[in-house]
Amino acid sequence: MSYLNHLGIICPLGSTHGEIAKRMFSGASGIASTDIYSFGRKLPLGLVTAELPPTDHLPLPQRSRNNRLALAALAQIRAETDAAIERFGAGRVGIVIGTSTSGIAESEAALREHAKSGTLPHNFHYGQQELGSPAAMLAAVLGIGGPAYVHSSACASSAKAMASAARLIRMGICDAVVTGGVDSLCAFTVAGFAALESVSSTQCNPLSGNRNGINIGEGAALFLMSKEPALVALRGWGESSDGHHISAPDPSGKGARLAIEAALSRAGITAAQVDYVNLHGTATLQNDAMESRVIAALFSGDTPVSSTKPFTGHALGAAGAIEAGLCWLAMQDANSDGKLPPHLWDGSFDPALPALNAVTAGGSLGRPLRWALSNSFAFGGANAALVLGRE
Repeated sequence: MSYLNHLGIICPLGSTHGEIAKRMFSGASGIASTDIYSFGRKLPLGLVTAELPPTDHLPLPQRSRNNRLALAALAQIRAETDAAIERFGAGRVGIVIGTSTSGIAESEAALREHAKSGTLPHNFHYGQQELGSPAAMLAAVLGIGGPAYVHSSACASSAKAMASAARLIRMGICDAVVTGGVDSLCAFTVAGFAALESVSSTQCNPLSGNRNGINIGEGAALFLMSKEPALVALRGWGESSDGHHISAPDPSGKGARLAIEAALSRAGITAAQVDYVNLHGTATLQNDAMESRVIAALFSGDTPVSSTKPFTGHALGAAGAIEAGLCWLAMQDANSDGKLPPHLWDGSFDPALPALNAVTAGGSLGRPLRWALSNSFAFGGANAALVLGRE
């Protein structure tokens, strides 16, 4: 079994468990309008505003905002991680992280400086944007000798990283793994999604007939996953690759359905046992259409669902881990009445789509949340689904 013993999380909702849970359950979005990454055009983004740890002590190739976010999440579980390394040995602990941007923002700043002065700044190194940087940095900081690598499969990256971490434990390669995801905002992703006409100029509106695109976000969520029993475990995962289109999902949802069914099967439960579905829910026309049809086909119309992207923005490579983290928070003893993340939107269902049971403000199960499904569907048809179970 792969238990999710401890969680470090930082996102636009805050940087502590209590702050994030309070804002989530009360329906307070972390999305705010800014022109920081859009060159004069104000857009709603999920920006982390908490103070981040410095990276001055790291080698120059590892100094990036992305790694600062990772360090902020690690700080929350550092004592427990160090204790696990002491128990199991440095060679029995691994790192598996998902990211899609790494230090691209540092390269952007360096290229702007080069355009002005003809030289790159002294504090820039190409290695800052290397995708493996977060895993290499965390492994060095922690002094571990187990496997350390990064998944970069767009929006499914960190969900796939968590599945890989569980496999390392299941195969006996590791006794514990620090796993999850980290992504930082940068102009590259904002401009890229804007070019695809996928960015909303207002807070994103998943499932609505008025939806018109995503809000991009950032953050980090790191779990200490181990074989030692804990309240919440990653009970199942499923992955598929349908390769339908470079950016559009397969409208039939075949790949998404395969991933969800595999996750349920591995967890040993049926769809009827799932208490809550955390939708990928990007608020784009095509994703929400595909996902809502798959959920309606697999689950009862009474199964509560919500997208948490109106709270955090779409954190791309970190989205799967952050959303699993929000489910983990909802499964803790402090939430004994099973409050669920509400679905923030205008309430106007798209008549072309099957109606889903979107969680309303203050919605709860009236009992602890036991089973949660979290979906992540990426460009290129990379699909991942995670089932979290409470003991």
